[in-house]
Amino acid sequence: MGRQFPPDDAVDAAGGGDDRDALAKGLTEMLEEIGAHTGGVYRLSPDGQVLELVVMEGLPREFVQPWERVSVTAPIPVADALRDKRLVWVSDEEDMVRRYPALAVALPYDYSLAALPLYTAAGDHGAMFIVWSGAYPPPPAHTRDHLTAAAAVLAHKLQDFAQSTPSGRKDTGSRAPAPLTDPADVLGAMVARLPEGLCTMDVNGRLTYISPKGAALLGESPLRLVGAQPWTVLPWLDDPVYEDHYRRAMISQRPTSFVALCPPDQWLAFDLYPSISGITVRINPAPMESQALTAATVPIDVALPTRTGAIYHILHLASTLTQAAGVQDVVDLVADQIMPAFGAQAVALLAAEEGRLRVAGHRGFPPHIIQQYGRLSLTSPTPSIRAMVTGVPNFFESQEELYKIYPSAVAPDDGMAAWALLPLIASGRPVGTCVLAFREPHRFTVEERAVLTSLGGLIAQAMERARLYDAKVELARGLQEGLLPHALPRIPGLAAAARYLPGTEGMDIGGDFYDLIRLPDGTAAAIIGDVQGHNVTAAALMGQLRTAVRAFAASGAGPGEVLFRTNQMLTDLDPGLFASCVYVHLDLRRRVARLARAGHPSPLVWHPDGRVEVIHVAGGLLLGIERETDYPCTEVALEVGSLLVLYTDGLIEVPGTDIDDGLTALGARLVRDGDQHLDELAENLIRSAQGARRRSDDVALLLLRLTAEPVP
Repeated sequence: MGRQFPPDDAVDAAGGGDDRDALAKGLTEMLEEIGAHTGGVYRLSPDGQVLELVVMEGLPREFVQPWERVSVTAPIPVADALRDKRLVWVSDEEDMVRRYPALAVALPYDYSLAALPLYTAAGDHGAMFIVWSGAYPPPPAHTRDHLTAAAAVLAHKLQDFAQSTPSGRKDTGSRAPAPLTDPADVLGAMVARLPEGLCTMDVNGRLTYISPKGAALLGESPLRLVGAQPWTVLPWLDDPVYEDHYRRAMISQRPTSFVALCPPDQWLAFDLYPSISGITVRINPAPMESQALTAATVPIDVALPTRTGAIYHILHLASTLTQAAGVQDVVDLVADQIMPAFGAQAVALLAAEEGRLRVAGHRGFPPHIIQQYGRLSLTSPTPSIRAMVTGVPNFFESQEELYKIYPSAVAPDDGMAAWALLPLIASGRPVGTCVLAFREPHRFTVEERAVLTSLGGLIAQAMERARLYDAKVELARGLQEGLLPHALPRIPGLAAAARYLPGTEGMDIGGDFYDLIRLPDGTAAAIIGDVQGHNVTAAALMGQLRTAVRAFAASGAGPGEVLFRTNQMLTDLDPGLFASCVYVHLDLRRRVARLARAGHPSPLVWHPDGRVEVIHVAGGLLLGIERETDYPCTEVALEVGSLLVLYTDGLIEVPGTDIDDGLTALGARLVRDGDQHLDELAENLIRSAQGARRRSDDVALLLLRLTAEPVP
C-alpha cells in the first residue's frame, strides 16, 4: 500500500514506532473495507495551529509534499473537516475545482475525496482523508455512519501515537514497502495482466521487475533499472510530461498511455495499468500514426529539469497567493499556508521603502528581531539586504554555514537554526525580502530550493498588487469618510442615530450614504441612498449626490422635486453609474412625513403600540437612468414615539436568501426591540449584518424618532 515510515533510527530515538504501526494498520484496514485506494492521517500540533501528516497509504509521500504540514485555517478538506467537526465530501474533479480550486490546480486528476475529523472525549487530535478512483457521489446515511465510526477508532490510535511521539519531527525517509507476495507471485500476476514488453512499478515509481524484452526496448540493463525510478536512469524519460502520466495513473487509478522517443530513432508506446499496489507497464514499438502525432506536437528536443511534483507545488502556491487582496492578506497566506508547507517556524516579509526596510508582516519571530529588521537601511551589509539587492536567494542550513559565508554577521539571536532568504523581485526591480526560518538545522534539497526561489517571485508579484490595492482602498476610504456626515445635527422634536458598515468583499467601501438636514420652520429632511459600485468613483458620486440633495432641500423643494432635480443632475453628469434613494421631509410640528423614492427599499415605521409597518411609497426609476422621470410623493401621519427606519439593501440582503425574508426578519427585530434607546437599537440592528461571514454590499442605517420636545 505504499506505507510511509521514518527511518529506523528516527523511530527508535523518538519512540512511537508501535503506535505508528497500529495507526497505519488501522488506516489500511479501513481503506480495504471501504474500497478506497489512498488515505492519510494528520495529527494536530500541540498549539492547535498546524496539521502534520504522520501516516499515508496508497501513494508516495511526495505526492502530497505541499500539504505535509498545513495550517488549520487552510482552505483544504482536512482543515475544513477539523474546524467544522464534519465529514467533507468532494464527489468529483468538477466539485474539487468549484470548492477547492488551489488543490484542483495542484492535483488535476479524476478522483473523489472524503475528509473526517479525528477527535475523542479528550479533545481534537487531527483529521484524515480518503481517496477513491473516479467520481463518487455523496454516500447514503449508513455509509456516512460507517465512515464516522471507523474515524473514531483511528482517533484513539492517533491519540496513542501523539502521546508517544513528539510533534514537529519531520519524516526524512521511508522503508521500502513490503512485497504483496513472493516474487514468483508478483511476476505471475503481472504476466496475467499483460503478456509482453512488461515491467512493474511500486507506488513510489520504482521498478520492481522488468522483462528482458522490456529492458531491451529501453536499451538499458535490468540491473540498473530495477530498484530505480525510470526517469532517473533514462534521460530521455526525464520530462515532466512523462512523469505526469505516472502521477495521473496513480491518483485516478485509471489506465493511461503515452509515446516517447528512445534515442536515436525508436518510438515507444507505454501503457500504464495502475492498482493500489503499483503499476504494470506494457512497452511496445509505437504505431506510425502515434509517432507522427507525437513528433508534430511534442517538442522532445527540449528538456525540462524540474520535477512534476515541484511544478504542481508551485502551481498550488501561486493559486494560493491569488486569493490575497491587501498586504495583510499576503502576510496571512504566507504565514498560514505556505510556511507550514515547508516546515518553517517563522516568516518575515520585508519591504523596501524610502531607502530602508519596513516589516510588512511577520509570524514567529520575537519582537526584538522585528525591531532590528525595521532599523536596517538598504546599505546595511546583512544577508537579508544582500539577497534583495543582488536578487540571489540565500539558503543557510545551519548557523555554521551562515557564519562561514558571512563571518562578520551579528548573531541573529532569533532562536532559529536555518534560514531561507528569498529576494522579492517585481517588474525587474527589488521590492523586499522574504525570510523563512527553521528552529532546527534544515537541509534544502535542489527541488526545495527551486520551489522557494519561484515562490519569492510569486510573493513579490502578490505584494506589488496588494500595495497598489491598499493604496486605492486608503484613498477611497478617506474620500468616503470625508463625505459621510461626522455627526448628525441636533433638531428639536427629533432624535436620530445612524450607522455605516462597509462590505467584506472588494475594496471595503461603497456608495451607501445618508444625511439629516435641519430646515426652517420646524422641519427637517433625511435621505438615504446607494450608489452602484464599490470604488473611488462610487464614493465620489455619493458625495456629489449628497451635496445636490442638500442644495435642493434648502431651496424649499418638495420630496418629489428634490429627486427630480437630483436625477437630472446625475443624468447630465453621465457617470455611468445609477443610484437609489429615499428622501423624507418631516414637519415636526404637524408630525407628518412626506416621502419620495427612487428604486430604493421601502422604509419601515415602528409605532408606539409595537406594530411595525412597511411604508409603500410609489417610487420612480433609479436616479441616472431617464432624465425626465417623476417621483410621486407619499404622506404619512406619525405620532410622538414613532420610529422611522431608513436603510440600504445590504441590511436585509443575505446571499442565498430571498430579500422579502430579510425584510420580514428586520420587522421582527423592530417588533421586539423598537422601544430601545436609538443608539442601542442601531447597534443591535447593524450587529446582525456585521455577523455575516460574507457581506458583498455595504450597509447604511438611519433611525429617526419623533419626541415630545417642543418644536420652536
